[in-house]
Amino acid sequence: MADKTLHDLSKAMRDLDFCMLTTGTGRLTSRPMSNNGDVEYDGDSWFYAYEDSAKIRDIEQDPAVGLSFSEGKSLLGKPGIFIGIEGHAELIRDKAQFEAHWTKSLDRWFPQGTDTPGMILIKVHAERIRYWDGEEEGELRP
Repeated sequence: MADKTLHDLSKAMRDLDFCMLTTGTGRLTSRPMSNNGDVEYDGDSWFYAYEDSAKIRDIEQDPAVGLSFSEGKSLLGKPGIFIGIEGHAELIRDKAQFEAHWTKSLDRWFPQGTDTPGMILIKVHAERIRYWDGEEEGELRP
């Protein structure tokens, strides 16, 4: 096992805009989510969604979630990094938190910004992180 740190992984995750968020309420369901470049990684990931979506209902039933990030091949043809996160999701309805994690790129999905009706913030706190980059692999527990 290698010795990457949370800082090393956050640098890699900054360039990986999308991940798959997996919920499990009897069946595993995955859907793409953007991390919006909000990656000063301390073990928490932040995602915006609409409160009336199936993913929110899933999280309300069972907050255990998985995140899967992957990167294509590097310019030299080496495999990119793969990051799998097991964590616990928290649903946040606090406008101050909306503003703290907002990036301009979110306007595409939430046209009224942090005032968009029905918007909710999903905070995923990592409990275990596994990674593989073609040369080394490892596991972190933040």
